[in-house]
Amino acid sequence: MFSVDLLPVYMFLALALLLFSGYPVAFVLGGVALSFGFIGWTVDYFAIVEFYNILPRMWGTSAENPVLVAVPCFVFMGTMLERSGVANDLLDCLQVLLRRVPGALALSLTVMGTIMAATTGIVGASVIMMSLIGLPMMMARGYAKWLATGTICASAVLGILIPPSIMLVIMADLLAVSVGNLFVSAVFPGLLLSLLYCVYIYVCCTINRDFGPPLPDDVGPETQAELWGIVAKGFLPPVFLIVMVLGSIFAGWATPTEAAGVGSFGSILLAIMNKRCTFEIMKDVLERTALTCGMIFFIFIGATAFSYVFRSLGGDDIIIHWIEASGLGSWGLLFLLMYVVFQLGFFFDWIEITLIVLPVFAPILDAMDFGAHVPKNEIIYWFAILLAVNLQNSFLTPPFGFALFYMKGVAPPEIKMQDIYRGIIPFVALQVTGLGLVIAFPGIAMWAPRYFLGD
Repeated sequence: MFSVDLLPVYMFLALALLLFSGYPVAFVLGGVALSFGFIGWTVDYFAIVEFYNILPRMWGTSAENPVLVAVPCFVFMGTMLERSGVANDLLDCLQVLLRRVPGALALSLTVMGTIMAATTGIVGASVIMMSLIGLPMMMARGYAKWLATGTICASAVLGILIPPSIMLVIMADLLAVSVGNLFVSAVFPGLLLSLLYCVYIYVCCTINRDFGPPLPDDVGPETQAELWGIVAKGFLPPVFLIVMVLGSIFAGWATPTEAAGVGSFGSILLAIMNKRCTFEIMKDVLERTALTCGMIFFIFIGATAFSYVFRSLGGDDIIIHWIEASGLGSWGLLFLLMYVVFQLGFFFDWIEITLIVLPVFAPILDAMDFGAHVPKNEIIYWFAILLAVNLQNSFLTPPFGFALFYMKGVAPPEIKMQDIYRGIIPFVALQVTGLGLVIAFPGIAMWAPRYFLGD
């Protein structure tokens, strides 16, 4: 039976169904918003003049928002680093430094993924780049296919969590919180996941060396001078860029938006140093940056229209009433939201989940209270980091894990989809473990902003 009071519920259900249609998400969001706006107008729940309010909201939340200027800058930086050859030099360096450790090549790729995550923040570029560089090398060394593919996918996905991260910039805007604080809060959770990956790889390759055969003795420099030369060429450039971007934010010298511009300039400098800053490369980087940003901001526009109509029809009131009637409490509600996001990750990309879930469920955060476990003023940052850690799974979980498709597209023919699926299962379990640790010990996320920013 149709009830006008339940229009927001019908709107959300329509969105959920149409997202599976395969139609572009931006069009689905905007189309559902316009359709239910007209339905609301016919039953006197939505004034037709309110459609005019959507346009200035789109302009103010997307085009005119100075925080979101960081998004195209970070996209440019990541794309330029992919083409500059920095990753090749970094992997060579890490292989040399870790060559005596079991699973050295897999560990090197994990560390490289962590470092590149702190310089790019673009998962698609990281997966493709690391697959092209590392996968043939691991196959030639005799690594187990499932370990090779799982390592590369999980390590590359760290780019959406470890700052500077496009996802964190968008989350900060949607939650109206400080980007800098969110960046600092994400550092240790990101490093925790990287550490869990390294421990897992080390244990696997120690128990059975056939999973990750050691590097031959002839790999590496013969003199100390050659070793320092490899370190200087492979390790110092990305560290230099990390210091330029994150160091300027943590030291208070630049806002995240300004630091994004600094990072873009730094990526150009590294490309020039590697003699890879040609007209063709610059043109390709700019085109790919424009296409990526166009996709992101188009979804922003659709999400803005959806959230405005949803709230105008009384969606916020229904959610708050449902929470009060459910009797779940703050902890029950937190676990429910984490479970919902985890399940959505099987079907949707992080940007779709973020732009749909946060505007709808953000009002819930004000009603949450975890007592002494998490101070009231830190709940919103803690929740954002929990959401970010959880969204790592959206890239890895089948059937629509985008990292899996990126890898399959560039992997050698002998790598089957079954190998990729088998490889990511342990890493998804490690991500859930990391999420549980951040829930149980909020200080993992909140210690850094308390110490560095006095928050």
